[in-house]
Amino acid sequence: MKLKLVIFDCDGVMFDSKFANQTYYNHLLQHFDYPKMDEEEVEYVHIHNVMESTRHIFRHYPDQSLADVDTFRQETGYASFLQYMKMEKDLIPFLDICKQQYQLAVSTNRTNTMEPILDIFKLGDYFTKVMTAENAKRPKPAPDALLEILEHCNCEVGEAIYIGDSIIDRQHSDGCGMRLIAFRNKELAAEYHVTSFLEILDLPPFQEAAK
Repeated sequence: MKLKLVIFDCDGVMFDSKFANQTYYNHLLQHFDYPKMDEEEVEYVHIHNVMESTRHIFRHYPDQSLADVDTFRQETGYASFLQYMKMEKDLIPFLDICKQQYQLAVSTNRTNTMEPILDIFKLGDYFTKVMTAENAKRPKPAPDALLEILEHCNCEVGEAIYIGDSIIDRQHSDGCGMRLIAFRNKELAAEYHVTSFLEILDLPPFQEAAK
């Protein structure tokens, strides 16, 4: 089957957002007078959705109301932390090339922050479907978002490929048998490994589709 659909993760793929996430979650902790995250927690919140991340970083503080944390989180928003996100320099050139031949979509564990990101960085028009932990039946690593994208784009799983960077992304794609491109993670089990977007154009599925 020829490739027809390319699906992107957001954090660690389209954007280097680790510092933005670290700053955001440390802000939540500091507001309630708790210490900053350790290295393990920084890695955890980088790949999990906001509800799982919040529970994880407050797990040592059983007297803290998570409802109060969620209220403060919603009042704070994420907009002021977007300044710390860095878009991959060859993302736009890659999207410009791919949109001429493939349908493009996003599957991320972000929630209501994804739409503002697409708006601010002027990426929204590239994607026919954007799935998040908020609008998917189940968030990653469950395959629900990928299955909904496949249905929306009228594609079979063999006609799609997912670009991710974490074990959550591997589990996500495995859940429906989709091929995975590991982005800047040589240790991740994947069909392909790259360190930049434009490298992806040289991978066999893209070369075969171009014939």
